Amino acid sequence: MSTGTTSETQMVIITGMSGAGKTVAIQSLEDLGFFCVDNLPPTLLPKFLELMKESGNKMNKVALVMDLRGREFFDTLFKALDDLAETSWVTPQILYLDADDSTLVRRYKETRRSHPLAPSGLPLEGIQLERELLDDLKGRAQIILNTSQMKPRELREKMLTEFTSNKKSIFTVNVMSFGFKHGLPIDADLVFDVRFLPNPHYIEHMRPKTGLDEDVSSYVLKWTETHKFLEKVTDLLSFMLPHYKREGKAQLVIAIGCTGGQHRSVALAEYIGKFFEKDYKTCVSHRDIERRKEKTT
Repeated sequence: MSTGTTSETQMVIITGMSGAGKTVAIQSLEDLGFFCVDNLPPTLLPKFLELMKESGNKMNKVALVMDLRGREFFDTLFKALDDLAETSWVTPQILYLDADDSTLVRRYKETRRSHPLAPSGLPLEGIQLERELLDDLKGRAQIILNTSQMKPRELREKMLTEFTSNKKSIFTVNVMSFGFKHGLPIDADLVFDVRFLPNPHYIEHMRPKTGLDEDVSSYVLKWTETHKFLEKVTDLLSFMLPHYKREGKAQLVIAIGCTGGQHRSVALAEYIGKFFEKDYKTCVSHRDIERRKEKTT
């Protein structure tokens, strides 16, 4: 009598930068009842799938860590992922954990461990090489978490929130405003520069306000070039979002940037968020809106 799974199996492949929190991530999924394997060589993935199928429904939630500790096998990973995507009874999801170079260097210094790609060299050398090698894999990930500002407890809470439901992740559109003078947001998928629009900063009574104030928002939105920009960008996103969703991406971060992140970007992020909220789960945030307040206190 043949055996096999009778329902779709959830598989999470955890990968990303060494030191970004993969151990915490897999421990969190283990707490949620996932069957977990750390550092599975990609060459063994087909054999592992056979074992899963033979187990029937006993292994219907699986998490695998695949990283550059097994770098001699890493070249086979993309073929293994392509083959996995063709498997009808498994729903694969790639979780990519990332962190800033400075954060990773600090974590290596705190633990006094050497980087797996630079065992006798500086940690930064290994980090930079690893980031380059993992670039294509990051592009395939459905979920990307940057843990630079996360403590282990916060990462665990994020994992529990993300994977507690047995349903497939809801596609979320995150619209963020920011100021270019404070740096690009590291987790943005798409960035739009709106510094070409008329700036309320130069109108004295609007300067201390933000794009959340009605008079500032009305000023930003009244211009012909603003109407044209919004028409074009919403048309572009209306085309792109269904394709991102179909690809299996859990979220898309759209960043709207002006000079300081106070006026134009805030008003436009609010507009774009409201435009898509009828069709998608939409979250709007303003990264730099409090910076002026912090500066004056």
